[in-house]
Amino acid sequence: MQITFLGTGTSQGVPVIACPCVVCQSTDARDKRLRTSILIEENGKTFVIDTGPDFRQQMLLADVKQLDAVIFTHEHKDHTAGFDDVRAFNFVTKKKMEVFASQRVQQAIHREFAYIFSDFKYPGIPEINLHLLENKLFTIEGVDFLPIEVMHYKLPVFAFRVGDFTYITDANFISEEEKEKIKGSKVIVINALRREPHISHFTLQQAIELVKELKPEKAYLTHASHQLGLHADVQKELPSTIFMAYDGLKIEL
Repeated sequence: MQITFLGTGTSQGVPVIACPCVVCQSTDARDKRLRTSILIEENGKTFVIDTGPDFRQQMLLADVKQLDAVIFTHEHKDHTAGFDDVRAFNFVTKKKMEVFASQRVQQAIHREFAYIFSDFKYPGIPEINLHLLENKLFTIEGVDFLPIEVMHYKLPVFAFRVGDFTYITDANFISEEEKEKIKGSKVIVINALRREPHISHFTLQQAIELVKELKPEKAYLTHASHQLGLHADVQKELPSTIFMAYDGLKIEL
């Protein structure tokens, strides 16, 4: 299985105009963070978790020619806003895109992309098959995905385990029952927004403590705001088995 980090950043606390902060001014490519998303390639199949506002750019940068399914963690715009651009894959494959989302996320898709579901199908709109995602094992193209319910303050969000890999974003609490699904993972990806406390995201220290508790062979931090600081500086502070992820990073399991 190959994992590609399409984006490791967030809209939270990201300056965008004439910003003098060290991250904005950095010449290190690892500090240029698009919105958080990953690509999973397994058994000749390709899956994306979340289609944020940078989805089209991410697909082009990663040279993705095939996409078999989109899986959503939750409905916030920084994870769904680029969904319209699945139409490019419809055009190439002449097939509908398989989309897996909870009932709440499906409601958001219906609301925010209403033209997809209108009686009049305007030429070129995205064509999709929506599948209900619940907190139980599901299979796409022979690949098993195990949802893990985590809490983003009061909002339930799905993390996912695929084989020995677990991907967690937008969380600040995981119940003991759901942690049992994660244990034994060789690689864990987890959000670490910043150093200061936040109402709905793990801080850097909280993420480190959770990794120590779950004991994977390696862990990668994602969903980092500019407030966390420079990639190189943060990496120096981390234990030897924990790494700052960066856009374009590929790992093999």
